[in-house]
Amino acid sequence: MRASRELLAAFALAVVLDLACLAVGFRTGHAVAKVLLMPLLAASAARAGAPRLLVAALLCGWGGDVLLLSDADPAFMAGMASFAAGHVCYLVLFRRQGPPHARARLLAPAYAAALVTLVALLWPDLPAGLRAPVAGYSTLLTAMAYTAATRLGPVAGLGGALFMVSDTLIATGVADWPQLPRPDLWIMLTYAGAQFLLVRGTLDARSAPATAYREVRSTTP
Repeated sequence: MRASRELLAAFALAVVLDLACLAVGFRTGHAVAKVLLMPLLAASAARAGAPRLLVAALLCGWGGDVLLLSDADPAFMAGMASFAAGHVCYLVLFRRQGPPHARARLLAPAYAAALVTLVALLWPDLPAGLRAPVAGYSTLLTAMAYTAATRLGPVAGLGGALFMVSDTLIATGVADWPQLPRPDLWIMLTYAGAQFLLVRGTLDARSAPATAYREVRSTTP
């Protein structure tokens, strides 16, 4: 566990470094720090006993991070595909946690409305060749975020929501919408927070049954 905490501290340091580089416009520093984020988080998760699918999802995110350092259209498409593969890993993993919580199913209309509204608004302003891929990717991302919220709970649910915010910021940039100052900073802040919370929520969900079992054992005569 000590090694996991040290790797997590290194991840946090890399996040701070990345955000600082983006704040001052140091692109080279951002590129270096960005490619360290997901390997450090994946290594920390693996040391903490994370399932392989969680590590695979993070490494798919790392692939997307590296590819999106390029401004070329093929790299953007490949990066989106890499992130999509990560969302598939998350979806399969989260569905193994059991059925959705009963009350959490009420969130379905809200997630569906967010997806439909976003795609409808972005559609006219996206390049023609990106409309269908962005719509498909957005559907997969929304499904992942909804599954995280309904099967793992609020921590992972917040992670999924932040992932949606991060990728929405990217999509609005592609659509040439007005952007916040230093848009990459907000993209990376929400993205790093999303991945961390998805990891935390997954590990918490895995430890909960074991904790409950120990509590039952301790009260059994």
